[in-house]
Amino acid sequence: MSDLIMIGYDSAEHARRAESRILELERKHAVVLTGLAVVSADADGHTHVDTHDDIPRRAIATSATAGALWGLVMGMLFLMPAIGLLGAALGGLAGKLNQSGLDKRFRDRAHELLEPGKAAVVVMATKLNEGQFAAALQPLGGTVLKTSLSQSDEHELVQQLVGAPQAA
Repeated sequence: MSDLIMIGYDSAEHARRAESRILELERKHAVVLTGLAVVSADADGHTHVDTHDDIPRRAIATSATAGALWGLVMGMLFLMPAIGLLGAALGGLAGKLNQSGLDKRFRDRAHELLEPGKAAVVVMATKLNEGQFAAALQPLGGTVLKTSLSQSDEHELVQQLVGAPQAA
């Protein structure tokens, strides 16, 4: 199971501070990351995503497809236009993400956090010590959105991403 957490801040500076604390939590083994990004909206409302591409390679017990799953999640949240413009394969994946917790309501709330000039840190983790995580980030404030992807949803998404046959 993966937790997807987005914490919205009034500035990119606050989001970067949160990012630093999350990386420290990873070093202390309080969180196992499969994805970490700072997303900011410029004055015109255009979204900019700064990811840590090395996290899936560093994360314990994650597969090579963790990066692809993270990329799909980030794309669905911030980079892709309306699902109607997607091809059939991506549309099917988008539909599966809708069933797995990353529904339209979550995506809409994520976009609300990113008004022009604001930023957020986005975390995807397979292990999370919620007490340590909350204690480390609480002093920074922010607005928190959280959802989870079950192991079966993750497995199905990964299978669809890599095109491998699903286990019966």
